[in-house]
Amino acid sequence: MPAVVLLTMLPFTWFGMVAAISFLETPLKFRAPGMTHALGVGIGRLVFKALNSIEAVLALAVLAAWLLSPATVTPAAGVLLVVAMAALALQLLVLRPAMAKRTAALSRTALTHDGGTAVKAKVGTSTHIAYISSEAVKVLALPVAGILIVLGVAG
Repeated sequence: MPAVVLLTMLPFTWFGMVAAISFLETPLKFRAPGMTHALGVGIGRLVFKALNSIEAVLALAVLAAWLLSPATVTPAAGVLLVVAMAALALQLLVLRPAMAKRTAALSRTALTHDGGTAVKAKVGTSTHIAYISSEAVKVLALPVAGILIVLGVAG
């Protein structure tokens, strides 16, 4: 029974974290008065490192609950969960390491800026676009998987 509870709760929790950070906090941060590019990039690096770490724990918890209660996860929900986990793995193993070099360089360069005016975030690389796209994949896959699991449990 605890596995069923986790499987009905965790995909929504994971979805909420990604949606709030990636599609609400991140764009708004760069619109704050006085926000410099260096500060925004520095905050982003910290926030996304923490988010991805928590996501990894959530993904492992989902996987463990799924293994404990495999009948709870319909095939369609399973595919969506695997897609979300694959998107996270891509971010952790490929995209964030590639972006880390660029954001570190931007932070070092921007630290010499006088910080007098706010700047808007600019998506500068295909890696960043791939990261945003992988976030969108998770935001679409996780709630649908969660709904399918809840419907399966209720039905």
